[in-house]
Amino acid sequence: MVERESSRGKALDLAISQIEKQFGKGAIMRLGTGEVPADIPVISTGSLGLDIALGIGGFPRGRVIEIFGPESSGKTTLSLHAVASAQREG
Repeated sequence: MVERESSRGKALDLAISQIEKQFGKGAIMRLGTGEVPADIPVISTGSLGLDIALGIGGFPRGRVIEIFGPESSGKTTLSLHAVASAQREG
């Protein structure tokens, strides 16, 4: 069991390093590691709670963000708040 988790961890580390090599540091992050890159510029989502939950204080600038969910879940509202925040910041 421990050996299986060890090989799984090594495979995951290898996959992450390949993605970072191709797309740059910070292109992919592991959840729950506590490592928060401080140098990533962000755009606030317009919701303090969501900014905190995302772990870096908002949406990372220059990255593709996909917002999805069921009808009437607030996708458009969230998107418009993020656009307003980006316009405010310039």
